Amino acid sequence: MFKILKRKALKPTVTELVIEAPLIAKKAKPGQFIIVRPFEDSERIPLTISSYDPEEGSVSIIFQVVGGTTMELNSLPEGGYVHDFVGPLGRATEVEGLKKVLVVGGGVGCAIALPIAQELHRLGCEVHSVIGFRSQDLVILEDEFSACSQKMMVMTDDGSYGHKGLVTNAIETLVAEGNQYDEVITIGPLVMMKFVCLTTKKLGLKTVVSMSAIMVDGTGMCGGCRVSVGGKTKFACVDGPDFDGHEVDWDEIINRCGMYKDFEAHAREATCNLLNKEVQ
Repeated sequence: MFKILKRKALKPTVTELVIEAPLIAKKAKPGQFIIVRPFEDSERIPLTISSYDPEEGSVSIIFQVVGGTTMELNSLPEGGYVHDFVGPLGRATEVEGLKKVLVVGGGVGCAIALPIAQELHRLGCEVHSVIGFRSQDLVILEDEFSACSQKMMVMTDDGSYGHKGLVTNAIETLVAEGNQYDEVITIGPLVMMKFVCLTTKKLGLKTVVSMSAIMVDGTGMCGGCRVSVGGKTKFACVDGPDFDGHEVDWDEIINRCGMYKDFEAHAREATCNLLNKEVQ
């Protein structure tokens, strides 16, 4: 059991939990993730570590309430406990030696991108950041990105905040202004990352993606997180989660993840009904 030290609603459907996990906090690095299970009979889900404090012995996770398990996780109070919290898992993002990097985050993927941007900044790298959301009411972590970025752009699909357009529009704008980058690191919805990679390939920019493929055990045994990279099968939990975005078979992974939409909808409805009964 792992204690919830702090709980903060970043948006109506986005929550940050700070979990007491001193051993994980001591070993964690940007880009790694944990496997969490809210209750003993809950599904195991992967969530990327958004921040960690070795002195406090805490690890922060940020998640969007979209399915049954995240609804369960969101039901836990400050001072309560999550049943399982395993990690750090996966390979840390490689940041050594980079001089100028563009970090592109989309939606809740910004919570994954932020610690990478902060680590690059700490190492003296010039960091430019682009964060994208559907609308103003979904914008998160703007101040945190501003603090570690020499240049930062907020994009919204509907133009309700920041610049109107997609993150790919911002990438093209920054390059047109004369910026060249050692690397682009992008984290967000699969479709967003696909089109970021199509854009950066056209512009000749090396691009690293963090895959949010479906995981079960997080140790490479189940094969649920398999992804084709450069014509070879890789497992996001142990070979990644970072991969060369220009070598990922995006259509394959998007189609496979789409197979679970009906199941996720039923799970969300069942969990919602159960939690409502418990409240009553």
